[in-house]
Amino acid sequence: MANTIVPAILLSLGLCGMIGSLTWVIRRGNKNTLTRLFISCQVSIVLWLISELLILFSYTRMQYWISYSIGNMGISCFGPLWFMLSAEYSDAGPRVKKTLRLLPLITIAAIILTFTNPWHHLYYSVFEAGHVEYGPMFYVFQVIYYICIIAGITVICLKHTKRSDQITKQSILLILSAAIPLGINTLSLAGIFKSKATLTPLFFGLSSLLIIIALGRYGLLNINNIAIRDTINNINNGVMIFDINNNVSYKNKYADSIPFLSGVTDTQQFINTLSAASGQTVPEDFSSVEIRVGDQFYNLRQSYCENQRGNRVASIITVSNVTEYHDLASAEKKLSLEQERNRIAQEMHDSAGHTFTMISSLAKMLRFEAEKDSPDVASMLGNITEIDGLSRSGVTQLRCTINNLRDDEFMTSVTKAVQTVITAVRGVETELCIQGDEDERYSFCIREMYDNCRETVTNALRYSEASRIDIILKFLDDRLEMYILDNGKGCKKISEHNGLRGIRERTEALGGTVRFSSVKGEGFNTMIKIPIKEVQK
Repeated sequence: MANTIVPAILLSLGLCGMIGSLTWVIRRGNKNTLTRLFISCQVSIVLWLISELLILFSYTRMQYWISYSIGNMGISCFGPLWFMLSAEYSDAGPRVKKTLRLLPLITIAAIILTFTNPWHHLYYSVFEAGHVEYGPMFYVFQVIYYICIIAGITVICLKHTKRSDQITKQSILLILSAAIPLGINTLSLAGIFKSKATLTPLFFGLSSLLIIIALGRYGLLNINNIAIRDTINNINNGVMIFDINNNVSYKNKYADSIPFLSGVTDTQQFINTLSAASGQTVPEDFSSVEIRVGDQFYNLRQSYCENQRGNRVASIITVSNVTEYHDLASAEKKLSLEQERNRIAQEMHDSAGHTFTMISSLAKMLRFEAEKDSPDVASMLGNITEIDGLSRSGVTQLRCTINNLRDDEFMTSVTKAVQTVITAVRGVETELCIQGDEDERYSFCIREMYDNCRETVTNALRYSEASRIDIILKFLDDRLEMYILDNGKGCKKISEHNGLRGIRERTEALGGTVRFSSVKGEGFNTMIKIPIKEVQK
């Protein structure tokens, strides 16, 4: 009785271990060829273990026949499957892959031979209850199985020999997983190792653990799940998962490294900790919130996981340290202020400085003329008129600059930008005509149209002696057009200096065109056309 109980316990333990590892691999494994072959090998060993366990408790010839038939199906499958597993792991060449196509025939032939044994007695020469003698075909197939196992070991070794590298620990574990049970089986068949039950499948079951260790991380386990887990655990954002009972079920390394979150175990404690650390009330059902703890800023986002029925089963909270972005925003604000100061200073220098210099020069000329014994009144009146024009244009420029300094509300549309220029004009009648409807398609050129309009109006006030300025805006489907027409004195020849050159450069940078025209005594005209579709591409 003791001779039966001990092998039965060992086989039962091996069977439980095999079924457990098989279930684990099926649930967590990849759906690749290597995993399928490994599972198939595991199933064949399970059948073998079940067979040996049933043999221990068989008494009739029929019971023995059923037990041995189950074992034969496992034995006939394992050798070929092991060879196929080794070839898949080693990425064998085309010759070996052609050989693999014949391996299922070995399994089929062995199963047919064992089930037809009562008619030919080639596999079992004697088969009685408690007494079994093997026939010649049994040993033939044993040799074939040995060849398959040895061939698999050889393929693994050749993999490293051809690549001129050393056999890895992974390959050594695979070789031992087949070599150890193979040696035990040889000793059992030779009669050196005797037992009530054949323990070879038990050793194959134990060796499957070596295969899991060898291939588990590389080919059998779902590498996507491992990669996702490792990635989440190593990102520079905190990740916390709360289960349906509001308890923490997962917390990555970064979340655990945040001082005020290190001891959090449930949702309520999490909310209380946040509120206490930040000094602000954080609602439990927040979707996104930003808090400040000391000199650090954190952004927290909450999302929920639902099952197929739509019931909430977990909540996920991510914690990001956004202090760097606050620092960058502060630095950007300082830089923007500095740039705005420089822009205003440059604008004041270019416009008001030039205007005041011209006025000062004309005033000196007036004084010089007035100190003469016979002053040229006509020349003095001309200088006074020019001073008047310069002062008015200077005031216009200053108003535009001040409006720009106050805010950029007028920069929300081309129309508002042009109206801002017109509002700053004094002493000259101005009128704005708008054709078409403005929309967001024209917003890309607001600043340029403002600068162009201001420069053109300033030139009209400064040089043309105009009493009226007409501005026409046309919002067309494919382009924007602006016409600025004054009734000033005009000129015979147009010379493009800084002002007109700036208008042309700004317009052409947007892919548009500009045209200046003037006839002496008939005013000065500026026509600007900027394409819409071309810019959007």
